[in-house]
Parts: sequence; C-alpha cells; structure tokens
Amino acid sequence: MIRTISKPEVIGIFFAIFAYLAFSLLDTIQKTLIIYFSVFQILFIKYFFTFFLSLIESKRKKNFKFYLTSNWKLQLLRSLLSILESGCFILAFRYLSLADAHSIGALTPIVVVVLSYIFLREKISPRIWFAVFIGFIGVLIVMRPGLTVFDPASLIPLAAAFFLGLYQIVTRKVSAVDKNETSLFYAGIVGMFLMGFISFFYWKPISVDFILMFLGVGALYSSGVYFQIVALSKARASIVQPFHYTLIFWSIIFGFLFYKDIPDLFTITGAVVIIISGVYIFIKK
Repeated sequence: MIRTISKPEVIGIFFAIFAYLAFSLLDTIQKTLIIYFSVFQILFIKYFFTFFLSLIESKRKKNFKFYLTSNWKLQLLRSLLSILESGCFILAFRYLSLADAHSIGALTPIVVVVLSYIFLREKISPRIWFAVFIGFIGVLIVMRPGLTVFDPASLIPLAAAFFLGLYQIVTRKVSAVDKNETSLFYAGIVGMFLMGFISFFYWKPISVDFILMFLGVGALYSSGVYFQIVALSKARASIVQPFHYTLIFWSIIFGFLFYKDIPDLFTITGAVVIIISGVYIFIKK
C-alpha cells in the first residue's frame, strides 16, 4: 500500500532542502577557511554556535532541564564522533573538490546499514546487501584506486563517512532516551571546550576579511542543524533522508561558481551509482 505525503511532511521536505542547502554553503566557506586556518579553529566556531542553538531550542520547548542526560557516556561518544566526522570533512575540502568529497561522503547511509547490522543486530535483506555492494562500487568509481589519478586524500572523506555512520547509530540510541536539545547541548559544550583548548595552540588571528566567513560558518551550521531537526519532526526519516543527496547537486554548482571545479565523468558516474543505491535502501528499509 502506497502511503501519501501529508501537508506537514511537505513542509518537512522544504526544511530538509533548506537544511542541505545551508550545509552546502557552509562547506563552500569551509573550503576557503581551511586553507588559512586550522581545522580546530573552524570546529570551535561551529560548536560555539551549536551550544547557543541548544539554549534557544531548550527555551523554545520549555525544557529547563535540558542539561540532564540519561546516558552521559553515549552523549560523550556522540560528541566525539561529531568532532571526528566534521573535522575529516573539513580537511577533505582542503585537498579535494566539493563534488569529489561529497560524492564519497554520500556513502554514509550505506555505512549506517552495515553498522546497524554489526552493532544493532538489525536484519538486512539480500536486496539491501546487494544495494550496499553497488554503493561501494560507486565509491570505487569516484576514488579510482589502482589508477594513476587516485588521490590518497580521497580516504579522508571515506573516514568521515565512517565516523558519520557511527555518529548516526549512536544518535539513534541516544534519541531513545534524550531530547534533541539535550544532544545539541552536549555536542556543543564538548566540542566548544575541547576544540577551544586545542585551537589555543593553533590559533591564527582572524582578520576583518575572514570575520564574516567565520560568522557564516556558525550561522549556516546552526541553521542547517535546526532545519534538519524541524524536517525530521514533521516528516518520516524515509522521506527526509534521500534529500541528503542534494548535497552533491549543490556541491557541483558551488564548486564551479566559487572554485571553477568541474567534476569528471568518473565522479558523476560514481555519484549517480551511490545515490541510486542509497535511495533504494531508504525505500526498502
């Protein structure tokens, strides 16, 4: 039986589109910032804004005990995984085009399936496993291992996809016991203090030319996270998540507009294969 999309879910779709547009603009800015500043400095700004977003969301929901968690160990693990995946993606933008990094990073939903089988003991049908295999083939097409054009830096977004997959698995377990604003609070405060401490040793003065870019990082990241929360509150995850692949679409456009990057046939072909396998998994799960 085919289930129709309700009006709230249509609103959720629009929020999802805006969320991934915000993340794409964020990555476009980060690709420039990582050339001149350390990854720790950029992450500090992101989590500084995340911390304040958690306070705003807590006030909006009138949750005045947002700092209480039912499982602080999972919250700490989730926060550390958030730092690792975000840091790897930012580093990837320093060496790869936006399209290449996002095409490999699009493997994340497929990684989640594999990790769900390993850690959550979820049953996976043979068709889903076949889709997972096809997704990995897509990544190999983008990375081209064994060919002279293979770039070892492509392993960075692959690591990011792995950490992001783990992050989503832990988030799934945490969301069963804690509210979104609680998770935002711990991600923000752990990331802010840890990255603030480390970036102290790598801090570079921020000139007037870059102040707006750093503010843009904070604003776009917190906006993207907030829009994603709203989208998932109004629509089923199976409807919202496929829009994650619009990151590739936006990365091609922004990569060309701001960096004159044009993805080659391998990247486009691999990205299409990954998207098809990922969407199939969402539909059949």
